[in-house]
Amino acid sequence: MILLSNNTPNLDLHGIDREYAKILINGFIKDNYQMRNKNVLIIHGIGAGILRKITQETLKTNKLVENYKIDNFNTGVTIVTIKKKS
Repeated sequence: MILLSNNTPNLDLHGIDREYAKILINGFIKDNYQMRNKNVLIIHGIGAGILRKITQETLKTNKLVENYKIDNFNTGVTIVTIKKKS
């Protein structure tokens, strides 16, 4: 179980196009890896699912990501667990 607080870092992708979303997601993950944050949130919204799909595709190929899942209480949010910095 992942416990998140109001202080959990998050990235809101509302209104962002697909290519820019990929750049923002990878930069966000890298920055939080450097800051040693274990869990982060990516807010992609529900809509037609385009940003959710891009988010999952980007996270799947990012080597700093340990795992990710859709939030059980809000399907417009993906919870990401970042690997520990060695």
